[in-house]
Amino acid sequence: MASKKRVVITGMGALTPIGNTLNEYWQNLKAGVSGAAPITHFDAEKFKTKFACEVKNFNVTDFLDRKEARKLDEFSQYALVSTAEAMKDSGLDLNQINLDRAGVIWGSGIGGLTTFQNECFNYATGDGTPRFNPFFIPKMIADIAAGHISIKYGFKGPNYVTVSACASSNNALIDAAMYIQLGKTDVMITGGSEAAVNIAGIGGFNAMRALSTRNDSPETASRPFDKNRDGFVLGEGAGTIILEELEHAKARGAKIYAEVIGGGLTADAYHITAPHPEGEGAIKAMVSALDDAGINPEEVDYINVHGTSTPLGDIAEIKAIKSVFGEHAYNLNISSTKSMTGHLLGAAGAIEAIAATMTIVDGVIPPTINFETEDENIDYKLNLTLNKAQERNVDVAISNTFGFGGHNTSVILKKYKD
Repeated sequence: MASKKRVVITGMGALTPIGNTLNEYWQNLKAGVSGAAPITHFDAEKFKTKFACEVKNFNVTDFLDRKEARKLDEFSQYALVSTAEAMKDSGLDLNQINLDRAGVIWGSGIGGLTTFQNECFNYATGDGTPRFNPFFIPKMIADIAAGHISIKYGFKGPNYVTVSACASSNNALIDAAMYIQLGKTDVMITGGSEAAVNIAGIGGFNAMRALSTRNDSPETASRPFDKNRDGFVLGEGAGTIILEELEHAKARGAKIYAEVIGGGLTADAYHITAPHPEGEGAIKAMVSALDDAGINPEEVDYINVHGTSTPLGDIAEIKAIKSVFGEHAYNLNISSTKSMTGHLLGAAGAIEAIAATMTIVDGVIPPTINFETEDENIDYKLNLTLNKAQERNVDVAISNTFGFGGHNTSVILKKYKD
């Protein structure tokens, strides 16, 4: 069997609750800025949770034609905006690449939830006559963001969406890398977007008791590894990563952020929302990714954990890390950037893979903010990068994301060396 092609990252774009560009996002991550604030998208007064990590100071008409924007749900708007930044960052010349060997694999756990909600509300409050918008379905379906991206840039290769709840965009990243590794494509746009800060999103997650209800202090509500964590904070936004086959990137003189060297995908086969208590699926995802990358656990420097700030999830992931890395776990830096961005659901993997990539580029580990009180179930001899960023040379970083349904994904990134 022919050896796998090497896959590198040559462009990135971010639209997040703590920054509307890649640079702004990264600077605020390092500074420990919280993106949580009272909800502005709708009146949340009667909801148990009245805050979220919303995208701020965003006017879609600064990026897209008003007529075009009206045909898009916010999750597709976010996807196109972050992708435009990533494409510009990559320096790709569409006239110089084979568009038949360029594809788009996107991740979204929910898709156009706002569109679905509003259309149903309009029908329910009307006279019973079904007057649905003709763009209802094309705005709502989760695959449509990938479709819009491919149409805009003319990419005619593989094109689809991965839906694996909060693991969706890490799933997409792994799939996209595989197409290049197998020699099927030269360039892939990947990432994820989500826009679920709405009545249905907040109401639904509240009904599950999944969200923090720390309404008196939203900015400190996302507190992974803290004894008083009480659920995740819902976030929104998008992240885009441009992947290229190494020789293709070198031939055009592209800058290279990092190399994607491994990916692992597993299932807990345990419970629809709760993780396996010993982190069994997470263990197997990380072990699978390490095997795919062909590296030893001792070569890993940093893990951007799923770390949602839920009572069960944080403990299970720490157990998984200790199981996989043994004594080396105490040499790692570990942090949860969800403490700042909140949980972007299907887009989480994308923006967190970007964060992990930037630790390699910049030599800084973003913190896990809002830590105050130790939990007797968590080992604080581990370096959880609490409350303050730390400088560190990072050669290898892992990004973990897990999803409802028992989906586990682990991506391994490495400093590029020719």
